[in-house]
Amino acid sequence: MKSSPSANQLLEWHKKNKDKEACITTAEGIPVVGATSSITVGKHGPIVLYDWNLLEKLGHFARERIPERVAHAKGSAAFGYFEVTNDITKYTTSKVFEKIGKKTPVALRFSRVVGSLGAADTDLDPRGFAIKFYTDEGIWDIVGNNTPIFFIRDPALFPSFIRSQRPNPATNLRDWNQYWDFISLRHECAHQTLILFSDRGLPKSYRHMHGFGSHTFSFVDENKKLTYCKFHIKTNQGIKNLSPSKAKQIAGEDPNYYGRDLYDAIEKKDFPSWTFYVQLMKPEEAKFKNFDPFDITKVWPHKENPLIKVGKIVLNKNPSNYFAEVEQLAFSPSNITQGIWISPDRFLQGRLFAYPDAHRHRLGVNYTQLPVNSPFKASNYLRDGIATIENQGGAPNYYPNSFGGPVECPTNYPAPLQVSGEVGHYDTGKTEDNYTQARIFYNKVLDGPARSRLEDNLVSTIKYVTSEKVKMNLLQMFTLVDTDLGNNLKDKLRALNTTHEDGLRN
Repeated sequence: MKSSPSANQLLEWHKKNKDKEACITTAEGIPVVGATSSITVGKHGPIVLYDWNLLEKLGHFARERIPERVAHAKGSAAFGYFEVTNDITKYTTSKVFEKIGKKTPVALRFSRVVGSLGAADTDLDPRGFAIKFYTDEGIWDIVGNNTPIFFIRDPALFPSFIRSQRPNPATNLRDWNQYWDFISLRHECAHQTLILFSDRGLPKSYRHMHGFGSHTFSFVDENKKLTYCKFHIKTNQGIKNLSPSKAKQIAGEDPNYYGRDLYDAIEKKDFPSWTFYVQLMKPEEAKFKNFDPFDITKVWPHKENPLIKVGKIVLNKNPSNYFAEVEQLAFSPSNITQGIWISPDRFLQGRLFAYPDAHRHRLGVNYTQLPVNSPFKASNYLRDGIATIENQGGAPNYYPNSFGGPVECPTNYPAPLQVSGEVGHYDTGKTEDNYTQARIFYNKVLDGPARSRLEDNLVSTIKYVTSEKVKMNLLQMFTLVDTDLGNNLKDKLRALNTTHEDGLRN
């Protein structure tokens, strides 16, 4: 049986025939006559049921949108390559890093975390930073953000956290009471919240922000020895940010500003690039840290675990079709190739299931066969289901079998992890140190003017909180981070209320 043409073959066909007169056809390739009118009984008579071209057009149109992502719905993407510039092969057997100068094709998608497809790019929100490596060993995904940490450390909280940031279920409007209520009750959110409301919460463009794997991962060497690692992707365009007033202006004038900026830069051949770094930590070192290295609400201090340069990412190609190559682009932290492994990071382990499950719901069980998600080669025993593209013909669909087909491969996964303990719920919300690193960020990373701008940004939304209980809990959290921060917020809110009351009296 002849296999169907690939996307690349169709593209080549269209290139060769673009100057020829081509007929419009149905989805089955049948030429269409009368593409601009329906078949009716006379000029004013009813449309006949056998106008199958009309039925196909209307039926397809009603189904041409797929569910938007539950999180990270609004985004843009581009394609390019990762090139190795420094040798780290003593830490990992990954073929991505096997020699200096090696290039691996990549897709990089930038996004907003909470905003819907229609949201403005420049609203206050963390930005997603997800990289797909089309490697010799399959798909490797780094699914991170433009911040090195996240709000929560346990995946059990993720649905509630996202819901608290989205519109109120009754009014369908943004609700600062519920937004700040969740954060004020989970103090692990403090560190990420300060970063989000700092200057870096509003990047000038996707090109002017860093990216991070955020989680702790592992490298595995040829002896199956494990080294914990974090991924840092630093912009070569320099960090640049928008003021809140400028961001609001752009949101009203050009809500797709970030996407337009990225697309236009690449079209002008002003290819954006990032330098790829890793942080490394030995397992024995992790045991004696004064913080949990597997807690995504924590950073690894660079003085203790310095950045090691590995390579660069360059984006030099725009999507040829947004829906096919961006809306259908699917990432998952569970896409881990040889030489790379997971860690005891609890939040990462929850995402290993959640992400591919979300794609199966949104794109269908065969989403990995879509060209933009497909590896260079795949041999397995997965068959059938909706929208199967490559069903592997008559090859055996079970294993083991006596008739050929793929077999088990040797792996270099690390030695089995020895664990012990009582099975139960271990809520770390109050047992972990939720304040020290947030305090360091406020006092050491930010200078005086940056601290003042952070406080102003916080006040600009806290002022909308109508629940005194939520406001009290929130100010208590920020006071536990730093007394000056708490007092300054109280003073600025008090001054704001006084000004408002004087305005009402006048």
